[in-house]
Amino acid sequence: MKLLSFVKDDVVKVGLVTSRGILDLPRCYQNVYNDSEAPNWLYSMKHLLAGGEDAFNLVVKLERAALELSDPNLFIRENDVKIKPPIPDPSKILCVAANYAAHGKELDVNVPDNPYFFGKFQNALIGHEENILIPKTSNKVDYEIELAVIIGRRGKYISKSKAYDYVGGYTVFNDVSFRDKQFPPGWPQKLNPFGQNWILGKSLDTAAPCGPYLVTKDEVGDPYPLKLTLKVNDEVRQEGSTDDMYFKIDTLIEYISDGLTLEPGDIIATGTPPGVAAAGKSYLKHNDVVVCEIEKIGVLRNRVMREI
Repeated sequence: MKLLSFVKDDVVKVGLVTSRGILDLPRCYQNVYNDSEAPNWLYSMKHLLAGGEDAFNLVVKLERAALELSDPNLFIRENDVKIKPPIPDPSKILCVAANYAAHGKELDVNVPDNPYFFGKFQNALIGHEENILIPKTSNKVDYEIELAVIIGRRGKYISKSKAYDYVGGYTVFNDVSFRDKQFPPGWPQKLNPFGQNWILGKSLDTAAPCGPYLVTKDEVGDPYPLKLTLKVNDEVRQEGSTDDMYFKIDTLIEYISDGLTLEPGDIIATGTPPGVAAAGKSYLKHNDVVVCEIEKIGVLRNRVMREI
């Protein structure tokens, strides 16, 4: 199934994408069960994931009931609501550096011996059709399309053989980067003992557009291969396939869960193919439109605006 988080009347809700539009799950529950309240599952994607099979079975029942009722008020057009990131409040946003060999090569970086993770914070998250900000103090704002895994259940010390049991679904992710803050002077030929500036280079406000959908793993099936395409103003900048991912999803989950508890709703962005601005293309400018598309997952669109 294809789910999203949206705002209606200042309330964040979970919606189901159907051929008739977005099914407002809380409203549908109230209508079907003649109840003034709806479960927390239907107001929070994290809670829905944590609810497991029971929660998803409820969504299936609500969709069936809504189609039988044929009440148009239960369905909303995507253009009529504000779409949030699928998980507006993850406990962790984990990103993998240089996980596509061709991307590492274009930046003169080798794929590391083990997955190299860095983090982003909730301030960076924005949803579909929200604006990416060019900060007042950065002129090298870059883009990186990535397949993001959304964790579906709590786990720690997860083996590769069981890793997909912990995947709730997938979404489109844009690892926006501020290269003039990220790279120390002279990098990578000249290194310093502290490495790159990951926080200022990767986690400023609006640096993590994602969405619009959480597509469940059963709907996606095998995530290899999936085509990734990023365009800026209709110009193709990045094209690749998840087949080119060096460390695959099961390896990433095994590695990062070694002592770190993964929670429902945690986001793991799995790396980007070549074609970034830092490798010789143009950096993002005011009023650019960035469109990220991943086969079977969706299309994420964001306009770029200079911070006032």
